[in-house]
Amino acid sequence: MSGDQHYYFGGGDHVTMHGGSGNVGIDKRVTPVPEQPEAVQEALRELLTLVRELRAQVPPVSAGALDDSLPALRADADVPPQERHRALLAVAGIAATVGALGVPIIEAVNKVLELMGAK
Repeated sequence: MSGDQHYYFGGGDHVTMHGGSGNVGIDKRVTPVPEQPEAVQEALRELLTLVRELRAQVPPVSAGALDDSLPALRADADVPPQERHRALLAVAGIAATVGALGVPIIEAVNKVLELMGAK
């Protein structure tokens, strides 16, 4: 063994096993994102409807930013709460720039944040 050379590339997992039996590899415990309560899911669906309507009425740059946020706002999206929160704030920011047209969206975002306990 003294002449063995070991090379490690990248920052990924590395496992060394010496002997044993029944080795199955790495057991990675991944905590699933908890499912949102029905009230949050419904509020997200309502928000998405409003955001899609707003999207058609804002400049292309703002529409692109809304598009970037949409995946995290889907009721069935399996995203961490921080990512959803970030997307909600981005949408609220864009809605705030369009005046009265954005008020229903800001209210919908506030409702979702409140239901998520983030407000």
